[in-house]
Amino acid sequence: MTRVAVVGGGAWGTTLADLLVRKDDEVRLWAREPEVVEGINRDHANPVFLPGAALAPNLVATRSLSDAVEGAEVVVCAAPSHAVRAVFQDIAPRLRPGALVVCVAKGLEPDTLLRLSCVLGDVCGRRAAIAVLSGPSFAQEVYARQPTAVVAAAEDHDVARRVQQVFSTATFRVYSATDVIGVELGGALKNVIALAAGITEGLGLGFNSRAALITRGLAELTRLGLALGADSLTFAGLAGLGDLVLTATGALSRNRSLGFELGQGRSLEAILSSRQSVAEGVTTAKSAVALGERHGVELPIMREVSAILFEQKGPRQAIADLMDRALKPEQWR
Repeated sequence: MTRVAVVGGGAWGTTLADLLVRKDDEVRLWAREPEVVEGINRDHANPVFLPGAALAPNLVATRSLSDAVEGAEVVVCAAPSHAVRAVFQDIAPRLRPGALVVCVAKGLEPDTLLRLSCVLGDVCGRRAAIAVLSGPSFAQEVYARQPTAVVAAAEDHDVARRVQQVFSTATFRVYSATDVIGVELGGALKNVIALAAGITEGLGLGFNSRAALITRGLAELTRLGLALGADSLTFAGLAGLGDLVLTATGALSRNRSLGFELGQGRSLEAILSSRQSVAEGVTTAKSAVALGERHGVELPIMREVSAILFEQKGPRQAIADLMDRALKPEQWR
């Protein structure tokens, strides 16, 4: 039996906690929201972020970080990207020596533009081994035990294989990799392209537009990944193309649905005020553009998404500007 702490009581954190506890691991889930903690402990349900899902009765939730991580061999980071540093600054001194910290959040730290594994490395130092888990995986479908495949990545392949063993089940297949940069960037940047895909659907555009957007979006995240040292093959795999296709086309995608509402004319403020869950693509859009500028990488789709989100640019004008750009070879970098 493995002692596991899951930090973050959203849909994904709750789903993974339920998956692991049903493998006979001892799991404690930390959540900030009292109604989430009460719902899990009393009713074996997360009524806020995973409504209608009956959770394992032996899953324990807590609002105490120290109680959650005490003695944990594996700590799963499922906190929103903007909160990872603050939360793990509290956790780091309490980590068991040699603990495995697995980041399942998808985003960039807004202020520093760091990947989240780098944030965790900064905070945890040598107290823990750091890995990431990413890929096409809607929480509701993983909870329902629908066959799903993802990637665990760590600089040390033995660490990645350890994550593989911890999370793999008969319906949740985990591949291993060492390209942490590519796996993380694929998971973070695809959310921005999913926003764009939702915007085109909200405008009433069809399959031609969506196919072009996904393909050129993949080219953008690959270009930025290569500039940061990633392996191009990663973006053709589960953490790249797989996650991008899912998030840009799936009905359960929070980022796609937010983009759809933008395309229909709702303001970002109105959309966000009506949601409890986080759409990471919103903050990632601005971070991605800044990261591209830092490394001299052109990201036209992500730039236009950021302009729609934060500069009140009209979606139709953004599309017109994309289509009117200077003509280039398809493989231009």
